[in-house]
Amino acid sequence: MINYLAGLMEKVLNIFFQYTKNYGLSIIGLTILIKLILMPLTYKQLQSMKKMQEIAPLQKKLQEKYKNNKEKLNKEIMELYRKNNVNPAAGCLPLLLQMPFLFAFFRLLQNYDFAKAGFLWIKDLGAPDGTYILPVLAGLTTYLSSKITTPSDSSQGNMTLFMSIFIAWISTRFAAGLALYWVVSNLIQLIQQLIMTRSVAVAKEESSS
Repeated sequence: MINYLAGLMEKVLNIFFQYTKNYGLSIIGLTILIKLILMPLTYKQLQSMKKMQEIAPLQKKLQEKYKNNKEKLNKEIMELYRKNNVNPAAGCLPLLLQMPFLFAFFRLLQNYDFAKAGFLWIKDLGAPDGTYILPVLAGLTTYLSSKITTPSDSSQGNMTLFMSIFIAWISTRFAAGLALYWVVSNLIQLIQQLIMTRSVAVAKEESSS
């Protein structure tokens, strides 16, 4: 599966390179294409996460009401999720959806000869970014992408922080091309989330007027 996906991504990357003559731009183009393919799934997950945010106040009330009865609390929270058709793990799902493509891109970079191709401040897309700019951006965009859809009192906060630090760390070890892919992917994710948040707010204003 991963090998097949990596081979397919290599063909698409070569097509982009034929037109751009720049591997950095080609990686960005490939990333945008992947995000477009994943858009329907991402949209559904963003809807689920938005519902999670909306029921956060109700969940907090339940936590206060049943703070001395963990079993009852868990039962009531699960019932709340069921009634509102939400997935408590939805905040991590857009991140998980990207993983097969991330692994495939990693496999692609292992076998691809960038011939020390550079991009912006990056001297070699096939080697780690020695300036650590991309790793920092990778961790930061991962955090923002997850945090924007995670309620402030959610237990997923620690997982979000851990994943962000982990992504930043592995980005210092792997090719800059992989970190570039991840940063661009997260930026697109952020734009999608902001657009959806705005559209939901507008829809609520129109329905209440």
